[in-house]
Amino acid sequence: MNRPLTFALVGGGAIGTPILEALSGDATLRLGALVLRSAPSAAVRALAAGAPIVAEVPHDGIDFVVEAAGHAAIEAHVLPALARGVPCIVASVGALAAEGLHERLDAAARTGGTQLELIAGAVGAIDALAAARIGGLDVVRYTGRKPPLAWLGTPAAARFDLAALTAEAILFEGTARDAARLFPKNANVAATVAFAGLGLDRTQVRLVADPSATQNIHHIEASGAFGSLELSMRNAPLAGNPKTSALTVYSAVRAIRQRVAAIRV
Repeated sequence: MNRPLTFALVGGGAIGTPILEALSGDATLRLGALVLRSAPSAAVRALAAGAPIVAEVPHDGIDFVVEAAGHAAIEAHVLPALARGVPCIVASVGALAAEGLHERLDAAARTGGTQLELIAGAVGAIDALAAARIGGLDVVRYTGRKPPLAWLGTPAAARFDLAALTAEAILFEGTARDAARLFPKNANVAATVAFAGLGLDRTQVRLVADPSATQNIHHIEASGAFGSLELSMRNAPLAGNPKTSALTVYSAVRAIRQRVAAIRV
């Protein structure tokens, strides 16, 4: 590249802040704008390294947008950026389960002649699932297992005393669409697995609170004409948000760096 690529980052919270930390000093990339709804902390302002802190993505001077702030950010910033022809990377994949949002994003990207990239986030085998769909995919099951307190602030908190659990509790069994709707901050992986494979309505999901778990555990099973696949991952939770695996940040950083890589894997 003759110049660094300039990106706008939407969100400076639990995911956005470590993204900035990881990319600090990378001469191939430049933060062109940090998009926030409220004033940043001194630490986040320092990480922005002089980049403007704004309320919306600038219309000029941005090569791509990175979303790390949730459903509202996709509506407010990703949709219009795509329609203007600016490629976007989205971390909040579960938000795309909202009624009609996937279709609206697709239409905006087509209008702008650009692309939306959904990061793999906390789970692997996404490329294998997508390939298996082409070869013949019949069944996909995803199980998400996390420590009980990672489910605070979800419908599970009304049904279980999460702090007092002594045995695992099944919080949800159903489709990926319903998992993303009911557990939006915990179901990004379920949605990602669904988009790579059989879709939101044919992907089977089980969510579990497990007091013996110290990590976020993701398990995928898939079978079809391609053969079969089974993957289990144990991810350390993100320090600032136990609902999210730290691997989500690394996945976002990888997607950003792929934009300037001479060889992409």
